Amino acid sequence: MDSLKKPGRAARPGTGGITLNDVAKLAGVSAITVSRALNTPAAVSPDTLERVRGAIARSGYVPNLVAGGLASNRSRLVAALVPTIAGPVFLETIQALTDALAEAGCQLMLGQSGYGGAREDALLDAIIGRRPDGIVLIGIMHSAEGRRRLLASGIPVVETWDITPTPLDMIVGFSHEKVGAAVADYLHGRGFHRPGIVSASDERATRRRVGFEQRFAELGVPGIPACVVPSPSSLGNGRAGFAELRASHPGLDVVFCSSDVIAHGVITEAHATGLRVPEDIAVMGFGDLPFAAFTYPQLSTVSIDGTAIGRQAANFILDRVANRDVGPPVRDIGFSIIQRGSA
Repeated sequence: MDSLKKPGRAARPGTGGITLNDVAKLAGVSAITVSRALNTPAAVSPDTLERVRGAIARSGYVPNLVAGGLASNRSRLVAALVPTIAGPVFLETIQALTDALAEAGCQLMLGQSGYGGAREDALLDAIIGRRPDGIVLIGIMHSAEGRRRLLASGIPVVETWDITPTPLDMIVGFSHEKVGAAVADYLHGRGFHRPGIVSASDERATRRRVGFEQRFAELGVPGIPACVVPSPSSLGNGRAGFAELRASHPGLDVVFCSSDVIAHGVITEAHATGLRVPEDIAVMGFGDLPFAAFTYPQLSTVSIDGTAIGRQAANFILDRVANRDVGPPVRDIGFSIIQRGSA
């Protein structure tokens, strides 16, 4: 119809795109009926709903969610900042977060902050200005300025994959220091007394390493050698890290790795140099990634319920924006040691 813009030409700011009124004219209904069809379809007759949806399909109309968000004080967007999208360790959490939010009619917006946190403040500036319904962060280490902005925003914030009694707002995760200590107890109990470490350089991996070292020192094994490799983890730096560690400490009987990806690299390097796993060198990972049960030998590791983290983070935000009681704001989901063939 004449009032609609010609297809094939994108409307630019100031030139006017397809509007709700255009859709109403095309469907032969009022603008308020189109609004009801979009927001409360059950309140519109099936015949009218079909006409409105047909007009939307023909016109290419996309509802203005910003305007709708201003009217309802809801954006129906949740922002999540992850250190990297290249590695698989956070994928379960992101998938569960996406699914749980979608069930409630919300969408996830993803940002990559990097392991050093250098980009986090810039991302927070961009995200807070768009007023999402909630913000999900990996970890608890944020800059002082970032913390001030988050606290001042009034936006629900969920920190994940870590634990502290004093979160910014809400938190769901586990203790990395306890992971390290528990792995030390497990390996010491299995008779391994000459451990080494290949660890990524990020802050959470460092705390797992420190927990491991401190617990082994308490068990009478101080001064554990470690090779620290760059974050994010890769099979390549696992191989290189183990080669470097073994060159200076050939008598090791087990290697604790900060991720399953690094552990896979250690196993690969061991096989390439004629070492048997676990007979000559045992290997322990972290994360229980999908491939861990299919390495040769199968990888002993630490399992984290990433799905539970994602769903709880979504529930925290959905409850908060609906003014429901969120319950305890600190949720420790724990972890479990998975015993397989490599250790």
